[in-house]
Amino acid sequence: MSHLHAVRRLCHLLPCGRPTVAIEHRSDDWDQYKMDMRKPHEVLEPVEREIEVVDATLRALVAQGILPHTDYDKERMLAHRAAVAAHFEIPWTGITPRMQRLLYAINAIAQPPVMLAAGIFCGNTFISNAGAAVGPGACYEAKDLLGVEIKPDEAERAERNVRKLDGTGVARIVAADAVQVAAGYPGRISILYLDADGDGGRGKGIYLEILQAAYDKLTPGAIALAHNSVNCADRLGEYFAFVRDGKHCRASVNVILDGEGLEVSAK
Repeated sequence: MSHLHAVRRLCHLLPCGRPTVAIEHRSDDWDQYKMDMRKPHEVLEPVEREIEVVDATLRALVAQGILPHTDYDKERMLAHRAAVAAHFEIPWTGITPRMQRLLYAINAIAQPPVMLAAGIFCGNTFISNAGAAVGPGACYEAKDLLGVEIKPDEAERAERNVRKLDGTGVARIVAADAVQVAAGYPGRISILYLDADGDGGRGKGIYLEILQAAYDKLTPGAIALAHNSVNCADRLGEYFAFVRDGKHCRASVNVILDGEGLEVSAK
């Protein structure tokens, strides 16, 4: 397994002085695996290698008790990928093929009845999660898959994109502030996906505000997915401290299989 993974445990102190452990799962080629953000469908490696890297990541998440197993339909995943390539307008994206597969697989395995995605731009990040329940990649039935994008023009484009794959309306996009939507969501949330940028210099630091607004609505075992855990790590210190504190999340793993990264946490 020349390129697969290494798991590291790094000890830190929380602001209160209580120790916490950061668990990292890395593919050993993460820093060589690069994409052109304006070529979202470019093939970067053989699909067998992509599957191997993602499967190793899923095993790491199972080992930490975040996922129950690693099984997902790989043919449906490819059908989802093909549909997105054929129908979505994507001016650029930071979602690599590895990350697309990982997000799809996590949702296909966890099968969240409700998924809330914050900061979805043109909808590519949203459908990487929601595609496990709608469109040709669907492997289960969801109740509500809600994407939130604060810019109205991008929200409109995302909605147009999503409608091409989902005729049911289960997957839907709203133009709104994600903190307000999370705070006012009327039901329970099974997966919370975070990819928003806050104003006033907050940047990705807004993740913690969104998570805290949604926290009491998260089901036991709910999963929070925070994109950009590597390239925006300098803005996510408080978020990391929160999810890596056993008082708030029972497990959290920083998944590093590309230059963007994904912190995967379970309540």
